[in-house]
Amino acid sequence: MKNDLFITGCSGFVGKNLIEVLKDDYNINCFQRNSEIKIKKEVVIHLAGKAHDMKNTSVASEYYQVNTDLTIKVFDAFLASNSKVFITLSSVKALSDNADGVLLENQKPNPITHYGKSKLLAEQYIFSKEIPDGKRVYVLRPAMIHGPGNKGNLNLLYRLVKLGVPYPLAAFKNERSFLSIANLIFAVDKIINDKSFPTGVYHIADDETFSTRDLVELIGEASGKVARTWFIPRRLIKGLAKVGDIMHLPLNSHRLQKLTESYLVSNEKLKKALGVKHMPVSGKEGLSRTIKSFTR
Repeated sequence: MKNDLFITGCSGFVGKNLIEVLKDDYNINCFQRNSEIKIKKEVVIHLAGKAHDMKNTSVASEYYQVNTDLTIKVFDAFLASNSKVFITLSSVKALSDNADGVLLENQKPNPITHYGKSKLLAEQYIFSKEIPDGKRVYVLRPAMIHGPGNKGNLNLLYRLVKLGVPYPLAAFKNERSFLSIANLIFAVDKIINDKSFPTGVYHIADDETFSTRDLVELIGEASGKVARTWFIPRRLIKGLAKVGDIMHLPLNSHRLQKLTESYLVSNEKLKKALGVKHMPVSGKEGLSRTIKSFTR
C-alpha cells in the first residue's frame, strides 16, 4: 500500500524534483497556498519557505511570516491529525551564517540574518512541543541544494564559463559543502519508510566538498567549455562588490561572500542513522548532472 504524502511547497525547486521522483511510489496531495491546512495524510513534508534574498530587498517580516509562522501552523495541524511522520526543510543557516570549522548538529545556534533566525525559531517551536507516541518528527538542515532547474550561484558560474568570461575570484580560497537533490530525496524516502529512524535534527550534504574554483573547472569539464580564471587582488574585488550593492549588479557583497566563503557541513549523524557509509550520489556526479541540465 502506498503512503499518502501531504506536501507544502510543491511548486518550488525541491518540491518539483521530489514529486517527480516519488510520484510512482506515493499518493501525493499538495497544499494550496492560502487554503485551510487540513491534514489527512500519513506523512507531512513541509518544504514551503522563503529563501534568502540575494538582492537584500525583502522585508524582514516576510521571513518570519513564511519560515516561522507557516511552519508553526503546519506543525500544529500535524500534531492535531492522525499523521505519523513530519519532515520539514530548515537550513544550516539556522545554526550559523558563517562556518568556523565543520558545522555539527549539537553546536549552539547563532544565526545573524532574518532568514537564519526565522528558520531557527521554527525549529525551536517544533521541539518545544511534546511529540505524541507513534509520531516521528525530523528537521533537515541542507547545505546548498542543487539539481535540474537550479537557478542559484551555480547557474551564474555556468553562464560565465559559457560566455568565456574568466572567473575573477580565483585569489579567494574556500571550501564548501553542497547537496545534490538526489541525495536529499534519497534521505527523505528512507526516513519515511524507516519507523526506527530517530526523531531529531539532521544536517544533510554530499560527502565531498569543493572550492568555487573547483566548481568553475568542473563546469568547464561538464559543459565542454574552457574554464578560465583570473587572480585579481581581493581588495579590488571587494571594492567592486560594494559598487554592485549600490548599482544592483550581479556581483554584490552578499554574492561575493556566498561565492568565496568556506562553509562546511557534516553529514555523519545522518549517514549513521541511514546506515550508509556514503551518500548514493557523489558530489562530483551530482554537480555534473546539475551543470549538464543548464545546457538543455
